[in-house]
Amino acid sequence: MSDQFSAWQLILNGDPALFAIVRLSLAVSLSAVALAALIGMPLGALLGLARFPGRSVPVVLLNTLMGLPPVVVGLAVYLLLSRSGPLGGFGILFTPMVIAQTILIVPIIAAPTRQTVEDLWVEYRDELTAMNVTPAGRMTTLLWDARYSLVTALLAGFGRAAAEVGAVMIVGGNIDGFTRTMTTAVALETSKGNLPLAMGLGVILLAIVLAINAAAWGTRVWSERQAG
Repeated sequence: MSDQFSAWQLILNGDPALFAIVRLSLAVSLSAVALAALIGMPLGALLGLARFPGRSVPVVLLNTLMGLPPVVVGLAVYLLLSRSGPLGGFGILFTPMVIAQTILIVPIIAAPTRQTVEDLWVEYRDELTAMNVTPAGRMTTLLWDARYSLVTALLAGFGRAAAEVGAVMIVGGNIDGFTRTMTTAVALETSKGNLPLAMGLGVILLAIVLAINAAAWGTRVWSERQAG
């Protein structure tokens, strides 16, 4: 009980160390979601509209990548950016946590985007074809029409990023003040026996995940009401 009380004290008193970790986690996760959206939405829309031989291969691959093991992604990014790796000359090892999280999130955003755009294309194909809308115009139109559904995909991607530990631990190194996120800090502080800080971070992480799910549910309900 004393540890739980101490954890709440850290949160309510605005402990600088705790909230520095929270701010870094949110900055990394939001940056990764933004990059993943810029990549995943056009990619998903392109696969949803394109028709070519062997199309099922990239579709299946994209769905498979939604279950990418985080530690494998972390290892791949580490090897790519280490001193002996092909991009080691840039000297950015232990800083590209955003890269690892983006790789993990892109399929989570792209796969539902593809399905949503493909369904909308079936519904609006005749109208868009009759209006001679260009392929780029079709993509933009359908993405805009699916914006509420895509918000749910973005929130799911953020939830995945915020809860990630394996890839971030490998790539970031869990350096205090630089690459220590909520998940890696919880793992470290628990192993050190600093349970109040670990529990405080855990409470905040759970609150963030709860808020994400509530926002996703609320967005879905609101969009369904808007659609009638």
